[in-house]
Amino acid sequence: MELKNLKTKYLSRKFDYYKTIDSTQDEIWRRIESRNVINGETVFSEIQTNSYGTHGRIWHTDEIGNIAFSFVIQTNSKIENLDGMTLEIAQIFEKIFKEYGINIKIKLPNDLYLNGKKMGGILCQTKLIGENVRYIVIGIGININKMNFSEDIKEIATSVKKEFPKMELNNLEIVSKFCNIFEDILNKRIGEK
Repeated sequence: MELKNLKTKYLSRKFDYYKTIDSTQDEIWRRIESRNVINGETVFSEIQTNSYGTHGRIWHTDEIGNIAFSFVIQTNSKIENLDGMTLEIAQIFEKIFKEYGINIKIKLPNDLYLNGKKMGGILCQTKLIGENVRYIVIGIGININKMNFSEDIKEIATSVKKEFPKMELNNLEIVSKFCNIFEDILNKRIGEK
């Protein structure tokens, strides 16, 4: 499977789609460790059985039609070139959802909120060699169609579908739009690959 309307040179050109995986983030790291990864490679899954966000918090991806993907950027960049990148990613999604008439809010440093409840998050991890960043692994989870929330999060979490029951969004279309915008921003930060 590939993303439709993808205009990037490298980001998500290798796009691996899974019905179920433990964690898209862990899968990218496994590929890095086995030296079996290319720049811009993306792993997307409908269901994640062991996904997580910042500080190791559980992220629930247990219904289809949501956004759960991770990708790797190979670079040789100074760490300071990445300052503010998580916010920039959040702002891209803010812009994309606005196209659908959905106003999301950014809760720093890495959360996306809709109507006062969390709908998504961004996880950025890096591997340094010497003083430079060699790998950037970015994981993004956004509740598009999720309707069932466990007791511990049902008062604080939401999805587009829960807030706008008649709204029909395509998760892969949103991922493609994100990649088209983010690659240009990334190139300006770390230089085109």
